[in-house]
Amino acid sequence: MWSYIQSYLLPAVKLYLLGLEVLLVQLFSKTSRLPVMPRQDGKVAIVTGGGRGIGYEVVRHMARLGAHVIIGGRDEQEGLAAIRRICEEFKEAKVEFKKLDLASSQSVHQFVESFKKRDLPLNILVNNAGVMLVPEGRTEDGFEQHFGVNYLGHFLLTRLLLDTLKNSGTSSDSSRVVNVSSSAHRIGEIRLNDLNSCQFYSAYRAYCDSKLAQLLFSSHLHRELQGGGFPVSSCAVDPGMVDTALYRHLWTPLRLAQSALARLLFRTPAEGAATVLYAALSPALEGECGGGYWANGHREMTTSSTFDLQLQLSLWEASRRLLVLQ
Repeated sequence: MWSYIQSYLLPAVKLYLLGLEVLLVQLFSKTSRLPVMPRQDGKVAIVTGGGRGIGYEVVRHMARLGAHVIIGGRDEQEGLAAIRRICEEFKEAKVEFKKLDLASSQSVHQFVESFKKRDLPLNILVNNAGVMLVPEGRTEDGFEQHFGVNYLGHFLLTRLLLDTLKNSGTSSDSSRVVNVSSSAHRIGEIRLNDLNSCQFYSAYRAYCDSKLAQLLFSSHLHRELQGGGFPVSSCAVDPGMVDTALYRHLWTPLRLAQSALARLLFRTPAEGAATVLYAALSPALEGECGGGYWANGHREMTTSSTFDLQLQLSLWEASRRLLVLQ
């Protein structure tokens, strides 16, 4: 009984209470608005999960500013429909869709190989795609789904594209890696001996843990890049609670309540995309001003575990071993 409470019920209660707290903060705080951003002509961006929700709004805004945007996603029909809508709105938009399944390391490798064959620069990588509270299952490579898709797939994608990001940035116009995380990381925990949640499984805990892993990766990557003098920055962004399909696996009564109240209490996808776009495009975040954790339009402090350098390194090395990376 106690193991059930500890492994399943407690993580669920913690996440729902955190969600209530975030909603209250959103309700009584002013929604951040994206400042006017400079044109992005000549720049190339990859946005995972760019066919809908926050990702779609990020793609749409970047395309409006002249960037060549590549949507990486599993659903080709959804991606092509997004492109049609954007091109109808902006006739000169340069947007395309490429198949990318973050639950498959083979798919990630194929996506990167196809991209590199084109000899394009890569100025912006937005790691946006994700799953939340999905039923217990494993990716194609045998990883727990939240850990595999939200974190490990993006870890692999970023590592494989890192040389192109480095070569595309300059001292005055660095390349950007933006990891879309969540306030749920605050109740996450990294168990290095059980990254796949084999001992006790809870979708709530697995989701929160994957979001903490994203922050640890983002922080470690930024420090490595800055320490090596490379013109690339890495940051994590919390878009807030946004009215998207991400919540479709909520406990049924709460899902029904969410559907009814979302338009009143949740941010729109465009509002949720504002901080993501700021982190990806703002000239104010060059050099030492880059990196960090961003929410509500500004840099925020977060939990102490996020700054644990040994934990960052241990997770980094464990991830490399899991993916057989040199």
